[in-house]
Amino acid sequence: MKLTRKQVLSRAKASELESIRKLNCWGSRLTDISICHELPNIEVMTLSVNSIFTLEPLSHCQNLTELYLRKNNISNLCELYYLKQLPRLKILWLSENPCCGTDPHKYRMTVIRNLPNLQKLDNQVTEEEVAQSMTEGENITTTPSENLENTENGQLETTADQTSAEATSETDTDLLNFSMEETNKIREQLGMKPLPRDKFSSFSSPVEGNGSRKKRNNILNAVLLLLKDLDKEGLEIVQRTAGNRLHQLQKKELQQDR
Repeated sequence: MKLTRKQVLSRAKASELESIRKLNCWGSRLTDISICHELPNIEVMTLSVNSIFTLEPLSHCQNLTELYLRKNNISNLCELYYLKQLPRLKILWLSENPCCGTDPHKYRMTVIRNLPNLQKLDNQVTEEEVAQSMTEGENITTTPSENLENTENGQLETTADQTSAEATSETDTDLLNFSMEETNKIREQLGMKPLPRDKFSSFSSPVEGNGSRKKRNNILNAVLLLLKDLDKEGLEIVQRTAGNRLHQLQKKELQQDR
């Protein structure tokens, strides 16, 4: 799905693209964000839970300071080449993309080396990581297409195009902070007040299973907290979407039982 000018103006409640500072397109099934070429003054952009595969359009957003890209289809860390051109970028959430690979440490070192001004990557950036990244991270100097050409010519590929894997080093606190911060970021962009940590924590189950179950529960917590502040129209949209998703899962289960 392509993000259109009309959608951007509607979501940002703006009359012109040049005036937009914040944009929330969380979970919108987007694959094409080329409209970002026309958002020179955007500062905060939430694009998590979509199907975006290239970051090239974002290279034109010179004022971008916060970028949320969790759970998309970014398969190659060479896409960082486009973010290196954003001097004000301080916060980046890129976890649960294929480019994260199976080595969380290598992934973090490469991102931090190429974006040394980051203050947060998925959760935080420490001074130790910044120092380590200079020797343990890959230095990205080419676009994804140039990297592909170099690989085909027998040169060493700088990053592995791998399927997404859960980072086993995530702690319970990391998962909670992740959901709480992203939830509050969405609430802020919807004009809602942020939730305090104690209120958010009260929704968490005291005894949980493996890492995937913890992550699922934290996502569920975030959704439930947002539902409380939605109006009738918003709730109807959520109801339709949830109904369609449930129908798809039930249909899949029936096919597997046959």
